[in-house]
Amino acid sequence: MEAAQTLRDKIEATLRTVYDPEIPVNIFELGLVYEIKIGDAGRVNIIMTLTAPGCPVAGDIVMEVDQKVRAIEGVSDVDVHLTFDPPWTKDMMTEEARLELGFM
Repeated sequence: MEAAQTLRDKIEATLRTVYDPEIPVNIFELGLVYEIKIGDAGRVNIIMTLTAPGCPVAGDIVMEVDQKVRAIEGVSDVDVHLTFDPPWTKDMMTEEARLELGFM
């Protein structure tokens, strides 16, 4: 189980390098990542959302998540699933992100 935790840490750290172009905070701190599942043989399933359903850069963000997570040692395959249920709200952001954006 130790290896899975280390891989999860790497995935979370990688997701902190992906930014919504309209907001200067990474997608992990914004609360856009709903779930990270690590399956057998390094298969990773990520369920995430966007700040708005009509986000013009949706494809770019999903592609960046896929490419960056796929590049992590120990990851064999990545499936990024986009959902809008539940819809994202500012309440899903970490306290640090809310402070950074002045939402406190």
